[in-house]
Amino acid sequence: MAKSLNLNRFELGVCYYPEQWPETMWADDFRRMREVGFSVIRIAEFAWTVFEPQEGTFSFDLFDRAIDLAHQHGLQVILGTPTATPPAWLTTKYPEVLNVTQAGVQYRHGERRHYNYNAPIYRELSARIVRRMAEHYGQHPAVIGWQIDNELNCETNVFYSAADNTAFREWVKAKYTTLDELNKAWGTVFWNQTFTGWEQVNLTGPTPNNSPNPHQALDEKRFISDSAISFARLQSEILREVAPDQWQTTNGLFGHLDSHKLTEENLDFFSYDSYPNFSTIFGDSGPDPLLDRKWSWNLSIARSISPKFCLMEQQSGPGGWVNRIAQPSPKPGQMRLWAYQSIGHGADMLLFFRWRTATFGTEIYWHGILNYDNRPNRRLKEAAQVGKELEVLGPVMVETRVSAKVAIVSDYDNEWDGELDLWHGPYTRQSVQAWFKVLQRRHIPVDSLYLGAATTLDDLSKYEVLIYPHGAILPEDVANKFTDYVKKGGTIVFGCRTGYKNVNGHCRMTPMPGPVADLCGVTVEDFTRIENIETAPLLKWRGNKSANSGPTLVAEGFNDILQTTSPESEILAEYAGNFYEGAPALVRHHSGKGQTYYYGAVFNPEVAEALVEEIGLTSPTAEWLELPQAVELIVRERTQREGEIAMVLNYSENIQTLNLNRAATNLLTGTTIKGKVELAPFDVIFLELAEPGRNS
Repeated sequence: MAKSLNLNRFELGVCYYPEQWPETMWADDFRRMREVGFSVIRIAEFAWTVFEPQEGTFSFDLFDRAIDLAHQHGLQVILGTPTATPPAWLTTKYPEVLNVTQAGVQYRHGERRHYNYNAPIYRELSARIVRRMAEHYGQHPAVIGWQIDNELNCETNVFYSAADNTAFREWVKAKYTTLDELNKAWGTVFWNQTFTGWEQVNLTGPTPNNSPNPHQALDEKRFISDSAISFARLQSEILREVAPDQWQTTNGLFGHLDSHKLTEENLDFFSYDSYPNFSTIFGDSGPDPLLDRKWSWNLSIARSISPKFCLMEQQSGPGGWVNRIAQPSPKPGQMRLWAYQSIGHGADMLLFFRWRTATFGTEIYWHGILNYDNRPNRRLKEAAQVGKELEVLGPVMVETRVSAKVAIVSDYDNEWDGELDLWHGPYTRQSVQAWFKVLQRRHIPVDSLYLGAATTLDDLSKYEVLIYPHGAILPEDVANKFTDYVKKGGTIVFGCRTGYKNVNGHCRMTPMPGPVADLCGVTVEDFTRIENIETAPLLKWRGNKSANSGPTLVAEGFNDILQTTSPESEILAEYAGNFYEGAPALVRHHSGKGQTYYYGAVFNPEVAEALVEEIGLTSPTAEWLELPQAVELIVRERTQREGEIAMVLNYSENIQTLNLNRAATNLLTGTTIKGKVELAPFDVIFLELAEPGRNS
């Protein structure tokens, strides 16, 4: 069961840095926060030197005054452990705590997250500052919880210090026991990479073509994740011992970190940092991009870790460092829209970043609610509007949960292996993006489902349809769960490059798609990459399928040429072009009460659209609510009684028209509405059928 945030009311707040502002401003800041409707602040995650100005000398005066004053104003406090930014006295005296690049260059003091997780002295000093803080604030009536570190694996997610190499050696010893087993797992007989002594084993280093042993590289990422989790556990165990009545979490969602395992083993729930305006820089490719709406997928991933979670940093202004990441300012209404995007997808506690924009340092352009001049502005007005609205909506949100019958399946092994392996990694990113875009446009809510050792058949069976685009590494036990899921009535959609690797990343000497070949009713007779010099073949559907009269469907990226192996296999589409013209490209196979689709190429939006039609997926509100493509639908299911709430978010700069075929209640106004309803640019509406289950 996933760890989840459990609150009986919605908490709204903001990140605050008392050490960065004159003490004369604190009381006015706290007063204004309460006027806006904030009830919680996060502080201290970068303040190690304030707490320990010299090694072994501790001072709590500044934060004692700040926390006591916040408490007087009715604000609750989340304390950050300050280990993301070690003090200069620490990195100077103990340079072994600094991280090192793969090329062997040691980082200097400055910026943040310049340390490594495995230096014994850093672990010792981190444990000490956490213990001292927990002993000091563990019973403070204002302190409700702790954020461990800040954004683990942000800035950099690779580590090559001497301490990391030593720890990696011990990690592989524990995993493989003998050098023979290690050599077998890493396939070191290839290119004469065989190890004959443990002292020879290190993390990957520079190679002539930047192409390390792929199996070693996969284990390296697993090790980095375990190192971060171990560092978090070091702190969480202290907090659990010394401050047992205060919850603990950590924030972020970054590479080479199994956030599901991290949360399950160490935390009470997970927290995410949402900056939808990154879409202006890292928007999805192709026509009609989702832009800030794409951040709903990130929030779905956070929800897969904790069904209800904290939004520890919610974007309020334009973002940017002095030397990178320059974003435009959120348009009027977007700050509120993004807050409800996060709330709709599972956040029961939300803190805006930050109260006031810093006037010095690297993040002087990472704007908060207030600008440098400290005067009221439109962002403060929007925050106050959210605060006021949550007086009405907060109890509803806390009492409901996100409802989805479709899930896109992922796992960390394939993510990490796919970073190096261009024969499947880029395909997954494209296919997930295509499926999410299509499901969003069709108003079909979708969950993210991460496979792990703890994943059960019940976890799969919550969904009517699973989409697992290119699971190259697919263990037999997972294949068995998929088989049981389909036999019980589920539907799975697979794509090319499925199941051909084992857990070490070795290619299986069995017919592709490996352990799900029987489930799919196909084998891969041949395959080819579609390179730039070639033209990807078209898809031709068998019979008079409507897909043949719609947009031209292209089998992009990679083509598995399929052969059916079961009388229950039905060829739905074939390749039209290339040397394998007429060969099966899409096959449906019935097994028990369910069905499996195997598509031999990389998904694009057009193919995903055709499969949505083929499977018969529709919006859960289609019978009573007609929606334009420019809006997002989030369905929230009541947990205390029957009923669902439809949240509709307008990401467009234009008015969007909804059509309600049945009477519904606008939960913000309490009015009953039916027929055509206009939704203003960047606006949100919360609808509940006036009489669930009955026509009006």
